[in-house]
Amino acid sequence: MCSTINSIVRHRLRRTPLWATASFFDLCQSCLLILFSTLLFCSFIVPQECAAEKPKAADLVKDGQTIDLTSERYTLLFEELHGVHNFSPEQLDKWFAGVSIDKKVLELMDRQWEAKPYYKYRPLFVTRRTISKGRKMLSTHQALLDRIEARFGVEREVIIAIWGIESRFGSNRGSFNVFETLNTLFDAYPRRSAFFREQLVYFLIVCRENNLNPLEIKGSYAGAFGQTQFIPSSFYEYAVSFDDDAIRDVFNSTEDVLASIANYLSRFGWIHKAPIYVDIGAELKTQELISANLKGRKGKVDYRTVAEAQNLDLPAPPDNGKVTIVGLEKDPARGGGYRYVAGYPNFQAITEWNHSNRYAMAVTELAEAIRIP
Repeated sequence: MCSTINSIVRHRLRRTPLWATASFFDLCQSCLLILFSTLLFCSFIVPQECAAEKPKAADLVKDGQTIDLTSERYTLLFEELHGVHNFSPEQLDKWFAGVSIDKKVLELMDRQWEAKPYYKYRPLFVTRRTISKGRKMLSTHQALLDRIEARFGVEREVIIAIWGIESRFGSNRGSFNVFETLNTLFDAYPRRSAFFREQLVYFLIVCRENNLNPLEIKGSYAGAFGQTQFIPSSFYEYAVSFDDDAIRDVFNSTEDVLASIANYLSRFGWIHKAPIYVDIGAELKTQELISANLKGRKGKVDYRTVAEAQNLDLPAPPDNGKVTIVGLEKDPARGGGYRYVAGYPNFQAITEWNHSNRYAMAVTELAEAIRIP
């Protein structure tokens, strides 16, 4: 195995170029013939098979299947880890030997597309138990939160709410082996393979810098870990030490966990005591607002446009920033429809943590619920 990786980091795979095996004319003629035959087949013979649903990533692998470390993708990965980031072939051999596919990871990634409507999503996080525990955390860590709020300018209730939603205040950090998870997603999840390749590199760098064994860390099926549930690149960029040592410990240090959450939001423009959202009604009254809503977190409009369209008096965002238009599904058993809110820059900062508007609203409503008067 070690000789394999030694070979990989020293030599690039070379393939015979396509033009060396066939003339351009012959190749084009062959491609056109194949294309015409395929279209004819799909149109007249078995259209139902051609229209079949594309297989999901989990359907293409077996659980426990060994990953091919001699593939081109791993050849290039090992070259980067060795040549750019100075990992030795012996280190890579120790970590990657026998790494295999966790099919459950792929099944869960495929399933996440089925987003729950807000009336089903909110009760997963905003519960009596979570609210009660959140208030206790505010009281228990009052002095620490005083320091964090003064340093980063992020309200303590929001920090505690994210902590509660991400890991149930540290009690649920995930049970998946992060190293195996990231390799599975890099090797067998084509839609986001490049992203998870990057996360795998960051993960090994983070482990080295913080004296962590990459084979022992547990986390989520998407490769997030610790009480903050940071993905590796977020840990690398935003985790901080707030307990007077050099280690950024989001596993066991409450000081580092809460300060890292605050630092993340601060870095994305959180403004202390500024609005997070404002309710704007059960109906959007102009096409501009409807279009903004359909664009999701990227559909930003001037708050004055919203105020005029909805006939409301809205507070100005900091620096007259724009707002997003968020539609939250209401329970059909209670009349259905939507609740629309304007997401202010602080709301948008939460969507930088998690791109879901539902997530940002759940954080906000949990923060409101645990706030101590």
